[in-house]
Amino acid sequence: MSRFAALFWLFAVTILSVVGSTVVRADESEARRLLTEVILYDGERQDVAVEALGEEGAEIIKVVVEAWRVGEVSTTTRAEGEELALLKTPEGWFNILTGDEEVPSGEVTINRPSRKLRKTLKQLVDLLDLSSSDPAERIAAVEKLGLRQKAEYVELLRERVTKQTDPKVQRAFEEALSISLLVNGTVEERLQAVKDLGELKSFPARDFIDVLVAENEAVIADDAAAEEDKEAAKDLLAAAVSAKEKIDSRQKAVEVAGTIFRGLSLGSVLLLVSYGLAITFGLMGVINMAHGEFIAIGGYTVYLVQGYFAQTFGEGTAAYEWYFAVALPAAFLVAAFFGVVLERGVIQFLYRRPLESLLATWGVSMIIQQLIRMKFGAANVAVSSPQWLSGSVEMGGVTMTNNRLFVIGFALFVIVATWLLLTKTNWGLHVRATMQNRQMASSLGVRSTRVNMMTFAFGSGLAGLAGAFLSQIGNVGPSMGQTYIVDSFMVVVVGGVGSLLGAALSSLGIGMIDQTLQPILGPVMGKISVLLGIILFLQFKPGGLFPSKSRSLDD
Repeated sequence: MSRFAALFWLFAVTILSVVGSTVVRADESEARRLLTEVILYDGERQDVAVEALGEEGAEIIKVVVEAWRVGEVSTTTRAEGEELALLKTPEGWFNILTGDEEVPSGEVTINRPSRKLRKTLKQLVDLLDLSSSDPAERIAAVEKLGLRQKAEYVELLRERVTKQTDPKVQRAFEEALSISLLVNGTVEERLQAVKDLGELKSFPARDFIDVLVAENEAVIADDAAAEEDKEAAKDLLAAAVSAKEKIDSRQKAVEVAGTIFRGLSLGSVLLLVSYGLAITFGLMGVINMAHGEFIAIGGYTVYLVQGYFAQTFGEGTAAYEWYFAVALPAAFLVAAFFGVVLERGVIQFLYRRPLESLLATWGVSMIIQQLIRMKFGAANVAVSSPQWLSGSVEMGGVTMTNNRLFVIGFALFVIVATWLLLTKTNWGLHVRATMQNRQMASSLGVRSTRVNMMTFAFGSGLAGLAGAFLSQIGNVGPSMGQTYIVDSFMVVVVGGVGSLLGAALSSLGIGMIDQTLQPILGPVMGKISVLLGIILFLQFKPGGLFPSKSRSLDD
């Protein structure tokens, strides 16, 4: 970057920070003025200021109210007679009205709110997030309020529900109001609230409706209860049972959707882990027990790139947020490089000798693990996710994390990119020719030695990409890849040795089945059931989903 460009970006960042600071100060100015009036005055003026504070959503209100509660708000008078409200902090005194540091010139008196005012301010803080500019904060605040089922909040919720313009926020307010009315409403209001919660398919209301069912069943069974009360209880009970059925139906649909998402995300991880093995083992016939170490190499590459960005740009900066975009190709290239080293140094002498290649690569895997421990230590290292991979998206009640969504999308990209490389490029044609018949391919001018090296490097690079994504899901450690070795071979064998399409379908299928069985049977029995199912499947289809017909299997 040129010196002019660097100066331009520095100037732009400075301007944005100043503008941002000005906006924040402007948003807080009215809240600061009202807080000052509440502290300095009493009577009607104080009441008006407290009521107006309820419409503000500034964070400064919470700070000052909490400080006032513990005696860190004081008053003083300047020499010219102006009375000030001051906030005490470890850094000194600050003028609550302006937010500027203040050095008191006169006597400082601790200001303590009355008992009634403290109660009012506590309620105000409870309701503060209802006026937040962030819809997510408003939803969280109103959900918490509704679950309390306090009678004093009913009218406030009823008043504010019509003011919401965001459909999601309005739904949250309606849900909170209906839950509150289950306890605090009239018979007609409770009946309508139950019906509304059923239509909303409200998960938080499920337990409250259970309580309502038990109460009304007790009223109906009570011989001493008035007939009018029994009739009302029957109506409420029927509405509650109907609402429960609607909520339970929705809950089952959400559970199925969640299982599908978890299965897709696990299958995508398996695909990324096993796709490199599908090339080195499935296409090349090399049993590479060091495949897991290439996964670890990818994970540690991400760790090193993250450390470089943190030292160079600082954590939390805009540049740091893009470290993972740089780490992905770096993980592929570094793992591919070590794949070339392994192929040239060991594998090239062991083609058509599966037992020797198994033992040799197993020894290489132990050496790589030990080298990693010597460099990085035996303990796992943590890799933090950038902000754009840290959040989550909720659709239809199913929470989907960004990192797993990205894994699913990237797995599809890997499938398409690998298919295009192997079917639409000269290199892919040479790979397929070499793997089917090395001697014939060599006699036609194909440089089989170079093809073998590049193919092994590509498979190793895919393993590095898998390690990069696994670093965003869990910790990075020397043996992180060994966890997936058995699963990887399982995916390749079930899909059909040599079939990339089979590897893709089997990884997604195994992921789906695993996530379906685990909630029912538990993690251990679920895994055992999957392995037993695979064994039975291979009894009927020993060649997997797509049996290979290449000549290499006959050699």
